[in-house]
Amino acid sequence: MVDTFGPVRGASGSDDAGARTDDDPDGPSRKEPIRVLVVDDHALFRRGLEIVLAQEEDIQVVGEAGDGSEAVDKAADLLPDIILMDVRMPKRGGIEACTSIKEVAPSAKIIMLTISDEEADLYDAIKAGATGYLLKEISTDEVATAIRAVADGQSQISPSMASKLLTEFKSMIQRTDERRLVPAPRLTERELEVLKLVATGMNNRDIAKELFISENTVKNHVRNILEKLQLHSRMEAVVYAMREKILEIR
Repeated sequence: MVDTFGPVRGASGSDDAGARTDDDPDGPSRKEPIRVLVVDDHALFRRGLEIVLAQEEDIQVVGEAGDGSEAVDKAADLLPDIILMDVRMPKRGGIEACTSIKEVAPSAKIIMLTISDEEADLYDAIKAGATGYLLKEISTDEVATAIRAVADGQSQISPSMASKLLTEFKSMIQRTDERRLVPAPRLTERELEVLKLVATGMNNRDIAKELFISENTVKNHVRNILEKLQLHSRMEAVVYAMREKILEIR
C-alpha cells in the first residue's frame, strides 16, 4: 500500500482513482492518457515498467532515460505529465535532476521510484520538487495507482517512508521544546552563509563554487553547524534556524 497525501478523488486503491468521467462533479474527464517518462539506470527495470504500464489504457510511456542528465533533456523535449525516476544513478542522480526538470518542464510531476529508504534522500527529494517517493518494493498495480493519484493532484509516499517522516518531525518538535529555554548557539559569519545556501537547496559542490571554497571546507562547515545546533540533518538545521530566527529566508 502507498500513503496518499492530498484530496482523494475516487475510491482508494481503485483502478479509476485518477480518471474522471464527464459526470464527475470534481472536474472534466481526462481525455488524453497520462504521459509518463521512465528514468532508471537499469535498462531491464525500465523495460519492465514499460511492459506493465502498457496494460493501462489511461497511461502512456512516452520515453525513457538512463540517468539524470538524459532525463532533463527528455523532459524538455517530451513534456511528460509524470516522471518516474530513480534516486541513485550515474552521471547525475535523480534528486539533482529534479530542480533542472522543474525549470524545463514545470508542469511535470516527479515520483521518485527507488530502493533508497534513507531519510535524507526523502527530504532532499521533497525539497527538490518531487511529488512522490515510492520504494521499488511496491507492487506493479500500485505504481499505476500512484501515477493516477499524482496526476490527479495528490502526493504519494511509501508507508515506511511516511512513518519515518512523521517520526522525524515529532523528534524535531520534541528536541526544539527541550531546547526552547537554552540560548541559541552562536554561528560564525561563514557558517551562516553556508546555512543560508543549504536552505535554498544547494548541494555542497554548488555551495563551494558560490563561496569560492573547497567542497571539503563546506562539509566541515555543515558538520560544525549540526554539532553546534545539536541536530542530525541539513533539513533539520534549516528548520531550527528559521524557527529560532537565527536565519530568515526571503
